[in-house]
Amino acid sequence: MRPELEHLRRLEQHLLGAPDPARPLLPPALAADAEAQRRAYGALHLAGQRQLRRELAAIHQALYGPRAGRWAWTAAADGLRLVFARWGRRARP
Repeated sequence: MRPELEHLRRLEQHLLGAPDPARPLLPPALAADAEAQRRAYGALHLAGQRQLRRELAAIHQALYGPRAGRWAWTAAADGLRLVFARWGRRARP
């Protein structure tokens, strides 16, 4: 395996909690890289949580928030109720 890939493999093993039994201690360069990678994972996790919250807020707003033009639907529904009420009265003998 290429040295860069071996370096990344050991870094991932360290971060994911699967220690390398052949080399239990991290060399200083790998420890610094592991810390930087850990911070990057944390930032990605936080960004994912924020994105999920934004998406859930948008869904909530779409389902339960006031919608533009909703008055038109309400007015149309009221008009239809009146039409059906009148139609129902005419249909009766």
